[in-house]
Amino acid sequence: MKLSTKGRYGLKAMIDLADFSEEAPQSIMCIAQRLSLSDSYLEQLMAKLRKAGLIKSIRGAQGGYVLARDSSGISVGDILRALEGDLKPVDCMGIRGEECKTGECCPSRIVWQKIDESIQSTIDSIYLNELVEDNRRMREEKSEA
Repeated sequence: MKLSTKGRYGLKAMIDLADFSEEAPQSIMCIAQRLSLSDSYLEQLMAKLRKAGLIKSIRGAQGGYVLARDSSGISVGDILRALEGDLKPVDCMGIRGEECKTGECCPSRIVWQKIDESIQSTIDSIYLNELVEDNRRMREEKSEA
């Protein structure tokens, strides 16, 4: 499985948002500057995350984006599926409507199923709050050095 920039940048943005939105809603411009991302591309990602119910926007002069729920309830899997869609490792497992032509008789199907189960289990077991804690720890270590 190879993630596109949508998944990679969107995950970074969600970690950043979870880290800094505790103080105040975060604007696209602030997040984009901290992560060295394009404002317009980040806006597209935030729209997908908002549609998935992971973030919400607050209007007004002090507005911006905040998490829609606690970071301990948002998994990496939630974020990646909102941005990337189906995360199956091979097309014949149902991505883009394709089905395996040999079906249950496919000699490698069990391999793809095990890889898929492993990926889903892993991304669903990592929560945003854990990543924020790791990010803060890395920043502290870097500032102490």
